Amino acid sequence: MEKILVIGALGQIGSELVPALRAKHGAENVITSDNKEHKEHHFRFLDATKKADIEGIIKDEKITTIYHLAGIISKKGEQEPLLARDVNLGSLFNVLDLAREYQLRIFWPSSIAAFGKTTPKSAAQHTITEPVETFYGATKIAGELFCANYHRKFGVDVRSLRYPGIISYKQLPLGGTTDYAAWMIHDAVTKGSFDCFLREDTRLPLMYMDDCVRATIELMDADASKINIRTSYNIQGFSCSPKELEWQIKKLIPGFTATYTPDDHQDIADNWPSYVIDDDARKDWGWRPQFDIRTMTVAMIDGIRKQLESSAEKIVR
Repeated sequence: MEKILVIGALGQIGSELVPALRAKHGAENVITSDNKEHKEHHFRFLDATKKADIEGIIKDEKITTIYHLAGIISKKGEQEPLLARDVNLGSLFNVLDLAREYQLRIFWPSSIAAFGKTTPKSAAQHTITEPVETFYGATKIAGELFCANYHRKFGVDVRSLRYPGIISYKQLPLGGTTDYAAWMIHDAVTKGSFDCFLREDTRLPLMYMDDCVRATIELMDADASKINIRTSYNIQGFSCSPKELEWQIKKLIPGFTATYTPDDHQDIADNWPSYVIDDDARKDWGWRPQFDIRTMTVAMIDGIRKQLESSAEKIVR
């Protein structure tokens, strides 16, 4: 039986991946951890830059699989580059070394930030990756290469996805470059307007959280013989621009208005591809997205409205 440790479980992806893993494997078989206190059964406080602390949990809980989600994202990585280095790469080396020693299976997320300004706007699985514009991107492409080499040299079963921008209403994001999408829909519902920090024509690859969680689990469930990419698989749900998202929102909220005031997020977005080609993921382990821009927008608006209704009921009571 698998015994799973999720590192970075309180983040945007972890908070929605954990319930899916517990539904599949049982709550007692999924141990969560993060670097902040959290009152929950099967939770362990953890600083992922401390290898001995990770090893302690592996031993105590008889861990067989780690989902290593802890990381410093794009804009914060530029503000605190040494922290990004220590968290994004230092903790990954800790996990890879322990995986080698304890024969663990590993999931580690990469990102479209692994691409750079020389990458073609339609990014194939094997293409130019020169993320010299961001520290975050540099840690991701370096991490991909070390994952592949730990598999080649030591046989570590490490698997990875190059996540596009992930959209969710359950936990609003903290300020990444693609986070405009979640905030645009949220503000459309709550305020009726939104000032976007990207140009209206900035096309980027995105994915609804439900697809993100499903893709992650499907990749880890796939037979090892089907995993032919040990750096990180390209994957996306759909591609759109802020203006196209605005149009989708207006179909459901006709009075919504959007303005566009690009800031330093735009410099990062300009270096990323507009579309990623995920044919290898489709061929190797059967990846198929279930949400496009229309169905994502419908799900997001419905989810936000239900959250607001639930909050209003609690206040009344």
